[in-house]
Amino acid sequence: MKPAERASARLGDYSTDRRVLVLSAMAVLVGIFGALAARALDLLIVLITNLCYFGRFSFARVSPAANTLGVWSVLVPVAGGLVIGAMARWGSPKIRGHGIPEALEAILIGGSRLEARVAILKPVSSAISIGTGGPFGAEGPIIMTGGALGSLFEQRFHLSSAERKTLLVAGAAAGMSAIFVSPIAAVLLAVELLLFEWKPRSFIPVAVASVVASVARGPLFGARGPIFPVTPHVALPAALLLGALGIGLAAGLASGGLTALVYAFEDLFEKFRIHWMWWPAIGGLGVGLGGLWNPRVLGVGYDQIQHLLDGSTAGAAAAGLAVSKGLVWSFALGSGTSGGVLAPLLMMGAGLGSAASSLFHAADPGLWAILGMAAMMGGTMRSPLTAMFFACELTRDWSTLPGLLVACVAAYAVTVLLLRRSILTEKIARRGHHLSREYTVDPFDIHRVGEVMDRGVPTIPTATTVRELAERLRRDPELAKRQGTPILDGHGRLVGIITRSDLMRALDSDATGATAVLDAGTRNLVVAYEDELLRDAAARMLDRDIGRLPVVERGNPQRLIGYLGRSGILAARQRLIDDENRRERGAVPATW
Repeated sequence: MKPAERASARLGDYSTDRRVLVLSAMAVLVGIFGALAARALDLLIVLITNLCYFGRFSFARVSPAANTLGVWSVLVPVAGGLVIGAMARWGSPKIRGHGIPEALEAILIGGSRLEARVAILKPVSSAISIGTGGPFGAEGPIIMTGGALGSLFEQRFHLSSAERKTLLVAGAAAGMSAIFVSPIAAVLLAVELLLFEWKPRSFIPVAVASVVASVARGPLFGARGPIFPVTPHVALPAALLLGALGIGLAAGLASGGLTALVYAFEDLFEKFRIHWMWWPAIGGLGVGLGGLWNPRVLGVGYDQIQHLLDGSTAGAAAAGLAVSKGLVWSFALGSGTSGGVLAPLLMMGAGLGSAASSLFHAADPGLWAILGMAAMMGGTMRSPLTAMFFACELTRDWSTLPGLLVACVAAYAVTVLLLRRSILTEKIARRGHHLSREYTVDPFDIHRVGEVMDRGVPTIPTATTVRELAERLRRDPELAKRQGTPILDGHGRLVGIITRSDLMRALDSDATGATAVLDAGTRNLVVAYEDELLRDAAARMLDRDIGRLPVVERGNPQRLIGYLGRSGILAARQRLIDDENRRERGAVPATW
């Protein structure tokens, strides 16, 4: 086999190796840990709700909306906010917020490491927030908690930053999968929001953890059925897809308004002249007053979502629930308390869809509620695939998938065009960081050195002196535009390279310039090959801290065939930019 053929044989569609099996084995344990954490958080929320609203030590599931405290119920979320503020100030400020931005920040900036105390304080603070009536979901905190557990687990082993990220995200997916029995949506959320890549090395372990957590939910939670059971629909008629489009567009606009409202309240709290530890208590006061106005906004609200999906809450009641939940949730979240976004988005979206069904006199408000809740989630979180499959897994109503596709993509299109950032990434941007959620193939993984290298490179013989090279550089613009000049012996063989830095050092040590270029330059060459990927050549340049590589024949490393500098590497990136932005007439003359 020729050298070039051997080089091509080493390349494949993926760079994943057997290390993925080790990570997958670790992901099994991470999945179990995530499911246990999800169950612990669920029980803690129920216990705190019973203690604070009903004065009993019980794990019986009950809604805070059923309390009989009257006006005194306003003090319950205020007390919860005081505790959370103290935990954030003297425990860890990272427990503030809904969890997913903090997980993103750990992945992007923190080397995929989360502190041990965050793994404890985050679920406890979230349980206190939700158990005392906070209008939040448990999924954001459990994603953060599962991620922290995955991070703590991987920190006991020698792993790369990319491998640490994989196990952190595996823990997050496991927590979501266990809470909602949604292994597919949990994996898609990891891909669309947390991993920042689409590679088997991360996808496989995350899927393993998600499935393990879903299976572990059975013995831990005692139920495997859908969270929100509905009567399955038959195949949706084509005419209904227009309705799904309308719901998606409306949800996209609502998502934009909701994002703006959350950060408007956050900006309002920033203007307060009191320490931020008191803000959750003020947010709790808003929750308490909102609960007096409409008790259905209190707590996670799974029972209210079920009522919207089965059609028992519809029309004006559904619209009122969506609006009141949105206002109370936005105010509380803006205060910096601890709680998630998924369940509130589901309730508001379902309320939007159900209310819209009454406007068009639709016969099935539950179906419109399903479309609305998925569209609201897909638009607000910019995760349309996750939202589609999440709605299907929550209800087990897979016939709605075409309608969900239309609604979620429509909402996604609206928010992408109207808003620069999502409700999740805006918080990261406000902390001075930027991220991009568009995944493309790196041109360095596609193009080979031979496609961008310079051919016909000017060279100099070994007999040339430093003074003579300096003169040539002044006279020859083709030679001067490169930082390095290859040196050939009398037989045309590559024996060294001299850079401008080498030239300056030689002239400083010997002003006469009588030194031979081979003595002033480098004989120990680092080279590139025409048939190798730019990724490998660029990695070699970075590893050796050099800015250029002679390109040689693989079977004969003394035969110079080209020159790869920084400009050649950037040329590959420029091709990607041109493909994105250069518009040309696309018609091709027909040939017969």
